[in-house]
This record gives sequence, C-alpha cells and structure tokens, in this order.
Amino acid sequence: MILDSIHSPEDIRALDQNQLPQLCKELRQFLLENVSKTGGHFSSNLGVVELTVAIHRVFDTAHDRLVFDVGHQAYVHKALTGRQALFSTLRQLDGLSGFPKPHESVHDAFIAGHASNSVSVALGMARARTLQHQDYQVMALIGDGALTGGLAYEGLNNVGASGEHMIVLLNDNGMSIDPNVGALPNHLSKLRSKPAYYHFKKWYRGLFGESPSQSAIYRFNHRLKTSLKKTLWPGSTLFEDMGFTYLGPIDGHDLPRLCDMLTWAKELTGPVVVHVHTQKGKGYAFAERDPGKFHGIAPFDPETGLLKKAPGETFSSVFGKTLSDCAGEDSRICAITAAMEEGTGLTVFEQAHPERFFDVGIAEGHGVSMAAGMAKQGMIPVFAVYSTFLQRSYDMLVHDVALQKLHVVLGVDRAGLVGADGETHHGCLDVSYLTSIPGFTVLCPASFAELRTMLHQALFEIDGPVAIRYPRGGEGVFNADTSTQAVVRMRDGCQAVLITYGTLVEQALSAAEELERSGISTRVVKLNRIAPLDTAAILRETEGAKTVLILEDCFENGSVGQQLAAAMEETGQCCSHTILQNLKDHFAPEGTVDQLRHRFGLDADGVVKTVKEAMSCEQ
Repeated sequence: MILDSIHSPEDIRALDQNQLPQLCKELRQFLLENVSKTGGHFSSNLGVVELTVAIHRVFDTAHDRLVFDVGHQAYVHKALTGRQALFSTLRQLDGLSGFPKPHESVHDAFIAGHASNSVSVALGMARARTLQHQDYQVMALIGDGALTGGLAYEGLNNVGASGEHMIVLLNDNGMSIDPNVGALPNHLSKLRSKPAYYHFKKWYRGLFGESPSQSAIYRFNHRLKTSLKKTLWPGSTLFEDMGFTYLGPIDGHDLPRLCDMLTWAKELTGPVVVHVHTQKGKGYAFAERDPGKFHGIAPFDPETGLLKKAPGETFSSVFGKTLSDCAGEDSRICAITAAMEEGTGLTVFEQAHPERFFDVGIAEGHGVSMAAGMAKQGMIPVFAVYSTFLQRSYDMLVHDVALQKLHVVLGVDRAGLVGADGETHHGCLDVSYLTSIPGFTVLCPASFAELRTMLHQALFEIDGPVAIRYPRGGEGVFNADTSTQAVVRMRDGCQAVLITYGTLVEQALSAAEELERSGISTRVVKLNRIAPLDTAAILRETEGAKTVLILEDCFENGSVGQQLAAAMEETGQCCSHTILQNLKDHFAPEGTVDQLRHRFGLDADGVVKTVKEAMSCEQ
C-alpha cells in the first residue's frame, strides 16, 4: 500500500502523479477502518481527501502555516503527517486528538475546535511574517458552513484591505455562498486552472512592471473583464470586491487541477481565495446519502453504516420533545439553534412548528440578540446551544438580555465534561459566566423528569432570563424527583456534607454510601438552582458539619463552591474543612466522561478519598 510508505509530506511530494489516485483511495479506506471503531468526524474528512493531498503536494506545512477552521476535516492531514499509527487512540484519553493540536505535530499550526476564526488567525500569522521579514505561505482552510459566522467576514474584510499575501481555501461542500454554479463557471474554472493560463496572466502583469494597476491600458482591460464577469458570473465578485484574487470554483476531487490552482495561488501576491467544491462523505455510500448523520458519529459497522450501539433517549432529545409539546400549547414559544438542529434535539420542534423554528447558522451572538428582540416584542424565544459555543455570546447575554431583564430561555446543552471532543468542547465555563450576570436564573436538572419540570418553570413561571444547563447524553441518569425547591436534601448525615448539582448527584450519593460504610455520616445536598443561590438554605444544611465538599465539573474561578465558601466566611460559619472539588484551572483533555471524572477526582472514588483524608486529620 502506498499509504504505508507515507511518513511525512515529503513522501507525498516524492510520489509519481499516477500514484495519487490510489493514495486517495487508500486514505478513504483508512478513515473508514479507523473511525468506524473509534467514532469521530467522518463525512467531512472523506470530502477533503484530494484537497489535503494537493495541499501537501504544493506546500510544506512544517514551514508554511495551514490554519484549519473548526478542524473537523483534519484527520487526513494527521494521517499524512506521521500520525497514522495513533489513529487507534483517536479521541481517547491521552490519545490522538480529533482536532489540530500544535503539541502533536509541527504541521498543526494552531488549535482548532470552534468555527469562523481561521481567516483572522491566518491574517495574524501573515502580518507576523511581514513584520519579521520571513518567507512562508499562510493558508486558512474554511468551510462554507463556517462562513455563516460573522467573525469570518470580519477577517475577510480586514484581509482584503491589508493586501497581505495569504490564501483562503474555501471548501464548499453543499451550502454554497455562490448561487451561480453551472456550466459556464465550470468551463471558466477549467480554463483558469490550466498552467498556460496563469503563466499568461503572470506574463501579462509583468508587462506593466511591479504596479500594473498604474497603467491605463491595464486598468481599462481589468475593468472590462470585471464587468463581463459580474454579468456572467456574479458569485465570484463577492471576494473580488473585498480585495481578493478569486480562483475557482474548482472540482475539489480533481487532484491535478487542484495542484495547478494551488500552485498559481502560491505564486500570486496579495489575498487569494481558492473556491473548491467537494462532496461531503465522498467514497462511502452511506455518508454520501446522509452526510449529516456521519458528520460526528459514534462507532459503527462499516458494512451497514449502522451504529454499533443504538442511541437512546438523551437530555437533548427530551429537551426538544418537551419544548415542542409546550409550543403546541403556547404560540409565543419559538426555538433557535446555531447550526445544531439535530445536535440540540430540535428536529422534532422544526417538524411540528416550522414557522417558529430558526437556524441562525454558526452565529451564537446573533442568535442571542435576535432572541432578545423577540422577547422584547412579547414572544418566548428558546435558544438551544452547546455550552462551549455559548461562550461567544457573553456580551449579548449581558447587554441585550440581562440589562433589560428579558425573558429569554437558554437550553445550555453539553454542560460540564463532554468526553472525546476534548478541551475545545467541554462546557466548563458556563457556571462562571452565567452566574456572574445579574438577573439570570440558572437551573440544573439531574434527570429527564427534572428537565421537563424545569423547562416548564423556565417558560411559564420565572421572569427574566433563564438558563437550563444539562449534560451530553443521558445514560445512568439519577432518578430524582421533580421538586422545584432550590435546595434539596437527598440523604441525611451529620459529619460530612456533599453539595452538588446536575448528574453529579449520582457520584455524591454513591460516595455517601461508601463513606457511611466507613463510619462517616454523610449528608448529600442537591442544588436545583445555582443562580440566584439560596445561600441561607444551603448554609442551614452545612451548619455543624466537620467537612463540606462542593463537587462540580467546572473551573474553580467563579464556581458555586467558591461562592459558597465566601458566604460561609462572611457569615462566620466554621467547619474544619471546606473543599472545592472541581477542575481547578486545568483544561480537561479527550477521554470518556467517566475517565475524566476519575482523573480529576470528580467521581465517587475521588470524593471518598478526599473526604477520608480530610476526616483523618481530625483524629
């Protein structure tokens, strides 16, 4: 196999042109064999096989800088840069990350996990290159989906004005911003991708010296060509009007043409856009038919395309079904998603109430501001969004929602540790930033039943902004009751008090049972609401205890534990040990939720160990 001989991009450049189609075929088989076992982002990687091979044929990513947007399409790049043997550990604890990580390889220029930042990052690198008088290429590989995020346009606007030479590789796999793709553009792209064409262009520009735009003849010809192109092919002018040289659209699976086009882009000066059409899921029939299903997928059977473990009900699906039911009763309720309809469980809502369902694209800030406008006019907008992506909306949450006490409901999905996607996707900051905003109510269900109850509360009983935070998945969810009290005692005890919220209640109860068997009487207190904190009720539960442990899967700064410790200090309530059991200031890596809880002492074993150590100091 050719792929077995590829240990670095230098090996790709050494291949004969005729060997490249076979290499692409082997890469797709490699992805199928590995991702079907580990799970991961599949269809997006199948779509960029030829593009990635072409990049490594034309550029040296150990020196040139390739900035991925999101990084869902980086597996092929990793396989071609010396990491094939690590794919059995993909997205596992201490294994190969599913996203670009500079600590893994010199070929990974920048961490990527969130969307729409690649153009801005690449411009920063290009400007650094210019200021340091260095010589290397800078590329941003961005998908058409990421162009729904406003940050991408901020970057494009600045790049076009800067005049810096950098290349934006637009991987357009179906949601094109260019509506006029057909026979004429395809014909022109074939012409423009031929070496003879760009050698002629280079020669023609050279006739007019270093500044061809100063020539009246060149300016007249350029205006004439631009007018013709705007008439025949309006889509390409979006980028040209912003200051880019536009190349394409080109078939992203035509490897020779890709190499020619990238070579030309490399030789040009100033900002360049290379527009590439690819097919998401290419080469695997099941992914071609349903690229969304195979975008981020659990382990599956490569022969049938079926998941090895049938998906069950999740917090996301319960949230979506309950919201849809509520919307059937109240016409004011609307649902908003940021390009995550299926992930946030809103498919059922969209089907039942299409006129009240809004997908804003990868634009969380816009989603929050739009929700604020809807709430101001009497609707009840519900924005279902992953915790890690809601981070981009902090200013809008403060300025547009909280200041006016607007009734906007947030379904904060994937709160806490989420597992295999790693540090870019764990929802470990929302506790800090949501509880810090005056007027926000933050609810934390520990079960599906509680989620249903709390969503009803948020919609119909609570004024002002409300956030309901819940974890990914739903297996092993604690069967709590549906009490609406802010503070609930789950187990009696007098020596130690364990305080937590959400599904960590399971770990606290298991730990309390083990501590009881060791002779330590342990109380478990569950917080249904973490903002505003019912401090008086919580302090009544901790009074007289020797050890108080607050268990959270978030960072310590701004945590509930930190707030409670301060309240205990202010009221003069004393205990021998107040322990904040959380992530401290550590970003959690990839791994299963159980593995990560164990590593950071957030499982029952970790709690038992910590309490026993604290209590032993009393003896």
